[in-house]
Amino acid sequence: MAVPRARMTCRERQPFLMDASMTSESESFSDYAAFWPFYQSQHAKRATRLIHVAGTSLALLALIKGIADFSVGWLLMALLIGYGFAWVSHAFIEKNRPATFSHPLWSLRGDFHMLWLWVSGRLEIEFTQHRAAQRER
Repeated sequence: MAVPRARMTCRERQPFLMDASMTSESESFSDYAAFWPFYQSQHAKRATRLIHVAGTSLALLALIKGIADFSVGWLLMALLIGYGFAWVSHAFIEKNRPATFSHPLWSLRGDFHMLWLWVSGRLEIEFTQHRAAQRER
């Protein structure tokens, strides 16, 4: 005999949309250097970082295609791809709220920063150093 499952609330199903504990709307940063450690804390899992890198890379390709072809469709696809990959990884892997919701421009800069670190082979080193610094506190 199957045991009945309790109904999940929207908050329990979609914590990344509702949970403000991970990203305070009122939290402000004086500059990008102050934001970067927060951004790193929101991307603690390697899978999240790799999905972000894939999404940012594909979004850049779609953006280039849209500009080259003067295609609004490709420009819209760039947004959909970039945000889609990131938000899915936050929802199902990291299980937190994307920083895009409260810090859109710095979050975008963080995505490109993370892509550059990956291209240069320093992504995992940077995040390992961040975790070590967090443990020392």
